[in-house]
Amino acid sequence: MLCENHYLPCEWVVMEHSTDRTELAGERTDLAEDRTVLANERTFAGWMRTGLAAVGIGLGFNALFGKMEPTWLPKAIASCFIVSGMVIFYLAERNSCSVLERLDAHSVQPLRRMNLRLVASLMGIGSAVLMGGMWFLL
Repeated sequence: MLCENHYLPCEWVVMEHSTDRTELAGERTDLAEDRTVLANERTFAGWMRTGLAAVGIGLGFNALFGKMEPTWLPKAIASCFIVSGMVIFYLAERNSCSVLERLDAHSVQPLRRMNLRLVASLMGIGSAVLMGGMWFLL
């Protein structure tokens, strides 16, 4: 007896589909892991944007309320926002690198962990310099 849409006996078609399904399942798993690697990079970028927003809020707060008395109060509040941005940069790098350690990319080229560390470090150093300039130069 021949199966629908096939010129082979039904038993052969079933055997052919079971090996194809196993191979397809492996490919789907690999593609899912690749999508997770790419999602991790987008998540890292989102954390970095959030950290930059916190630093920007701190600088904006200091610019708007810098003439307030006592003078240290707006700087202290702005510093809290800047430090929270620096913490976000650090956590973004830690979380992203830990996810990359657990995953294997198959058909995509993930960002190297060193690049993630470099970006987060530069953002953190830049934020520290801005905070130092805010306290000592303004």
